[in-house]
Amino acid sequence: MVDANTSLAGFEGAKEAVDWACRPPVLMAATTAALALLLAGYRRLAKPVLGGVAALAAVGALLLGLQDANFRSIVAKPDNVAIIALVFALGFFLGRALRSAAMNDRRRGQVRPDSPDGDDGLVLTWPDLVYVELIAVLLATAVLIVWAILLPAPLEQPADPNWAPNPAKAPWYFLGLQEMLVYFDPWLAGVVFPGLIILGLLAIPYIDRNPRGNGYYTVAERPFAVSTFLFGFVVLGVLFIVIGTFLRGPNWSFYGPFEFWDPHRPGDLAQVELSSLFWVDVMGGEIPGHCLVRELPGIVLLGLYFLSGPLLLRLTVLRRIYRSMGFIRYSIMTFLLLAMLLLPIKMVLRWSLNLHYIIGLGEWSMNI
Repeated sequence: MVDANTSLAGFEGAKEAVDWACRPPVLMAATTAALALLLAGYRRLAKPVLGGVAALAAVGALLLGLQDANFRSIVAKPDNVAIIALVFALGFFLGRALRSAAMNDRRRGQVRPDSPDGDDGLVLTWPDLVYVELIAVLLATAVLIVWAILLPAPLEQPADPNWAPNPAKAPWYFLGLQEMLVYFDPWLAGVVFPGLIILGLLAIPYIDRNPRGNGYYTVAERPFAVSTFLFGFVVLGVLFIVIGTFLRGPNWSFYGPFEFWDPHRPGDLAQVELSSLFWVDVMGGEIPGHCLVRELPGIVLLGLYFLSGPLLLRLTVLRRIYRSMGFIRYSIMTFLLLAMLLLPIKMVLRWSLNLHYIIGLGEWSMNI
């Protein structure tokens, strides 16, 4: 028989390993690597059997984790159950889409890649599509009614201007923006980045005029577009929601899934400016008095990033895309791409060097 103390020690060790793996740097790196592996081998990995095994393993891990009081107090909150459902729904639909893409990519030689039997692959809106949509609406309504009965809305006390919850969190759909506020000024995280996202979405039809892949799932015909979108949606979107919901605790500090949320634990207050790192730690001198001279290292670094980045990408991984797009559309596309990549780069710098701002022009309210 297995000793109870040994089993308990093994469970505690597993919880510590999960807490370590859920540290944001590790979690983001693991999510990015898993997404890259899935896109590279989607024809072999996106199979119903493997997806079913992964889903059962995830459900088993969730049920096992609910045995811990700290884990249960966070995951089982009525507000957070929807985020758990979001993660499982994302896995299901992503696997289903990649499965369809794998099947279509194998049939690219046919007239229509989504036609498995040689027909035109078209269906009528009425009654085929309308019936499916009607059934989906009825099922969704039934699920929401049952959900509302079993998990009533957790209404709190009336708002009190003299008291704020700790942590004070935005609604789940704004947690990504709230997470970005840790790494950028409000004008960047709340105005510029959302504006670039909207402008980028509006510009997609004018930047990428590739006619292939319209109307059916595919990866082989548009690998760059699919990879970029999934990185932005999964890593910089859904993952931020998960981090803000389950891993951000009191004082906006990081906590593992099995850690107790201690309100007396101090927040992560260490902040280092790039100007201080350069002038004091590297050059061994004093920080210059003039703000532009003081922030010159950050200005040069960001200038090189946005000016040399498109050139390096053009000479390496995006040569074919540059020839098909032309200079203007390629420049707009790479600017939006580099602006998106600036977020994970800044996060890594904050986690590794406690870097607060690359450019800290507080005199002009221009902090990046």
